[in-house]
Amino acid sequence: MSESVDRRIEAAQARTAAGWRWLLSAFAAGASVGALGGLIGLGGAEFRLPLLIGLFGFAALQAVILNKAMSLIVVATALPARLLAMPYAEVATHWSIAANLLVGSLIGAWVGAGWATGMRSRTLYRVLAGLLVLIAVALAASHLGHLGCLGMPSPVRVVAAVVAGAGIGVVAALMGVAGGELLIPTIVLLFGVDIKIAGSLSLLVSLPTMLVAFARYSRDQSFRVLGENTGFVVAMAVGSITGTVVGGLLLGVVSSAVLIPLLVVLLLGSALKVWRHD
Repeated sequence: MSESVDRRIEAAQARTAAGWRWLLSAFAAGASVGALGGLIGLGGAEFRLPLLIGLFGFAALQAVILNKAMSLIVVATALPARLLAMPYAEVATHWSIAANLLVGSLIGAWVGAGWATGMRSRTLYRVLAGLLVLIAVALAASHLGHLGCLGMPSPVRVVAAVVAGAGIGVVAALMGVAGGELLIPTIVLLFGVDIKIAGSLSLLVSLPTMLVAFARYSRDQSFRVLGENTGFVVAMAVGSITGTVVGGLLLGVVSSAVLIPLLVVLLLGSALKVWRHD
């Protein structure tokens, strides 16, 4: 009897130890991708998605939903701090930019989440791989190239913003990201605002866009992955926030001419691995 009790105790201790290792791994992974994102002024969700699939073994749709939940936590945390750092009045004068983009992004988020839940797993892996390549190209273009306003007539610019917002909403929903890596250069190109203001505006667009996608995902049975992995989500989200803060403090320490090409290669390598995933 005593030996049986001892075995049960040892088994319980092993499960607890495994659980703590799982949570610590989630925190460490979140901190790593958060730091990478912080170094370039983003949240890092585009780097988190391949880890959820390749390192932690979640299926494509599960990984997207988990990534969306963590992105939502990170953006909700970052928004107040961003608005404190950037005077509210300065951001508020550009409210129409956020409104233009939101018209399209809210629709795109609902449609994109619907597509993701309806795709075969193999197809979704291929789509995610292609979108990782898109993010790599956008990252290189926005950080290594020169972004200037396109100088469109006002009516054309409004239509372009709605269309671009819809496309970004689809991408953000399919990948479970906030979409800042696409929103920021779009805002600069279409409206010619300062990139710091564009960063704040992108958060204002991202939060409601993610909520819409989240609501759409909640209607699918795969959404239960959140309830089954609550501790994991919290640990990785806290790690992501911590890493983002650390990366932000180190902003400028590593030259963009070195950092951005490395991150682009990392994204392209991740895209290849996700493409090959079955």
